[in-house]
Amino acid sequence: MLNYIWAGMILVAFVTAVFTGRIEETTKAALDSAGTAVQMGIGLLGVMCLWTGLMNICEKSGLIKVIARLIKPITKILFPEIPSSSPAIGAIVLNMVANIMGLANAATPLGLKAIKELQKLNNDSDTASNAMCMFVVINTASIQLIPATVLAVRSTAGSNSPFEIIVSVWMTSICALIVGVTAAKLLQGPEPVNLRAYPKRYRKAG
Repeated sequence: MLNYIWAGMILVAFVTAVFTGRIEETTKAALDSAGTAVQMGIGLLGVMCLWTGLMNICEKSGLIKVIARLIKPITKILFPEIPSSSPAIGAIVLNMVANIMGLANAATPLGLKAIKELQKLNNDSDTASNAMCMFVVINTASIQLIPATVLAVRSTAGSNSPFEIIVSVWMTSICALIVGVTAAKLLQGPEPVNLRAYPKRYRKAG
């Protein structure tokens, strides 16, 4: 669908340029933008490599595991219907930690694993469960201690103070997370999980 949207926008811009007699300016702008995109991409690459390296150091040093243990009690409140020994809880916790630390590449496969495990507990395979909806909300509105991508874009664009937005990012993401979690809790209905989908060692909650 996104490809069709982009194709439509390009077609509209081209047709408009033809009818307004500005095809030359449109072509020049497209070429200049392509060059700018390459330059920005190279700049982003350097900054992203730096922060990804730092986050990998945090992962290797065990800092991420420490954070995972600290936030695990929160998952009992957010996902009360999921047994604490379930593999889904482990994947959810690691996904949350990866997002908090800015490890988007690591968070994606963990998120897919969490959804796969949550689907095993879902009574209706055609409808997202309460836990799945809650996880999507948390994953989408995740708080990032270091918003590396935004910082990289600002730095590449020539910002004199690329880090000055960090507090604002924290505040907005916290507000978005609170609103999202509250809405998910208020709108969800009673939904017992399908514990028979798991071996006996996973059925004990808490």
